[in-house]
Amino acid sequence: MRGARLAPCLPLLLLAACWGGGADGHGVHPLSRVAIHRARVALDASAAVRASPNLLGSRGEDTAWVTVEFKIPRASDGDWIGVFSPSNFNASTCPGSHGSGPGPAICSAPIKYQFANYSSVYNRSGTGALKFQLINQRQDFSFGFFTGGLSNPALVAVSNRIVFANPKAPVYPRLALGKTWNEMTVTWTSGYGISEAHPFVEWGMKGSHPVHAPADTVTFGRESLCGEPARSVGWRDPGFIHTAFLKNLSPEKEYYYKIGHTLHDGKVVWGKPKSFRAPPYPGQKSLQRVVIFGDMGKDERDGSNEYQNYQPASLNTTDALIRDLDNTDIVFHIGDISYANGYLSQWDQFTQQVEPITSRVPYMIASGNHERDFPNSGSLYNGTDSGGECGVPAETMYYAPTEKRDNFWYSMDYGMFRFCVADSEHDWREGTEQYRFLDRCLGTVDRPKQPWLVFIAHRVLGYSSGFFYGFDGAFAEPMARQSLEGLWRRHRVDVAFYGHVHQYERTCPVYEERCVPDGHGQGTVHVVVGGGGSHLSSFTAVAPPWSVYREMDYGFGKLTASDARSLQFEYRRSSDGKVYDSFTLHRD
Repeated sequence: MRGARLAPCLPLLLLAACWGGGADGHGVHPLSRVAIHRARVALDASAAVRASPNLLGSRGEDTAWVTVEFKIPRASDGDWIGVFSPSNFNASTCPGSHGSGPGPAICSAPIKYQFANYSSVYNRSGTGALKFQLINQRQDFSFGFFTGGLSNPALVAVSNRIVFANPKAPVYPRLALGKTWNEMTVTWTSGYGISEAHPFVEWGMKGSHPVHAPADTVTFGRESLCGEPARSVGWRDPGFIHTAFLKNLSPEKEYYYKIGHTLHDGKVVWGKPKSFRAPPYPGQKSLQRVVIFGDMGKDERDGSNEYQNYQPASLNTTDALIRDLDNTDIVFHIGDISYANGYLSQWDQFTQQVEPITSRVPYMIASGNHERDFPNSGSLYNGTDSGGECGVPAETMYYAPTEKRDNFWYSMDYGMFRFCVADSEHDWREGTEQYRFLDRCLGTVDRPKQPWLVFIAHRVLGYSSGFFYGFDGAFAEPMARQSLEGLWRRHRVDVAFYGHVHQYERTCPVYEERCVPDGHGQGTVHVVVGGGGSHLSSFTAVAPPWSVYREMDYGFGKLTASDARSLQFEYRRSSDGKVYDSFTLHRD
């Protein structure tokens, strides 16, 4: 869903830009509240900040807790502590700057921050201590102590330098299915370029001799992005992204793998050992469990950044998925992934948060407005929700089996399922390249072998009684059903899933706003699963006749199939993982 930076309200397709956050700070990215471009350096000998320990990850850990102690003679409610990386964040690091002349004193936003008065004794004593969780992000860290609040920050003290034992270590592996059913891809991040080390994955079936799969390496620069803040205060070097392709897998067998880099001296730097289960072959009849949700984002386990206002349930959803991971085969995160919104450090934060999931099961993504949209960038909607990212970080950090990198639509076969994943941020109307793709994807499946046909998009192209969509009576993106509903009926799509609206809703099998009998292929069940973590959205006052169940809460969906006769769906709340709505589709 849309954040606080809005494009003008325009008719038809651009009307969706009018859906924004409230004045109370809900829906406002925490880092966008820091006016770092206005920051001034006012170092004060009577103020101090110190962090410990100095060295992190000495046993190979990717995360570590740091204690930050600070003092100042006159405490204020607006004082705050920010985490900066690299540790040298003064004007000399600004693009085109040599440390003198006009320009900003600080040109990079913090990775995270906490107010000093989170320490209970600070206001009365001027001293305090806070705990921060840091993750390995390829660079060293320091802590800045600011007065003046977030809107007029003054840097009064800088801490000592903090560093991980190996800042370049390979971290946060992310699985995804390749372009064939028996191929798994492994993507990860490191500080090693190809001139320094050779990236690879060691892998094999348990009990067999391991083999090495070489990895491709990519990165991107500031000039690859299309706007603010991604190209200015939000920029942070993304490091190197590596992807290896593990081919010719045996269906549903267990494999182990380990990411690594061979240095020029022959030494190997290893990641942690992991394992995954290979996918079923197309048409295979077995137990197949699919988790689907959207709009999760990230949160901070140390309480930083006031993410409880922006993405209050992100950790709840993440933890619920981790608890049920033994009962999950594949995950779809259908847009609005990290909500970095142009603050690139947050992509590392997100990949670390979901690593317990992504390192064990395929994590497939779809493109949302917070990944792609920016004016004059080729996206269908002219909003600013990507913060100038224009899809580049998402398309680089996560693999998806697309034919063209920027056209983020793809098909995927998984056992008894065919998934057709649309890119709602590019034109999907009749006559477009994407429309032709969707027609092929939906129309070429062998239904006797793969009975369950699923359509996925970020924005609601089907049905939603979210307040915004119901405002003008369309109950979907303008022109969506006029273009796509005929496809869904012609190809007998069973279920369509969407995010974008931060709530849960399920329809009856529906066609042209009328419920139709189940089991005859005449209608599709539309499900909104946009309650992954970001601030909730309201519904229309009256539910339309096709709306069977709706709930303004956080949660995720789960499909379960074990044969060609029935498909079960469950909606589970993130708070407790329990089922609060379900239905079963039956087929002859």
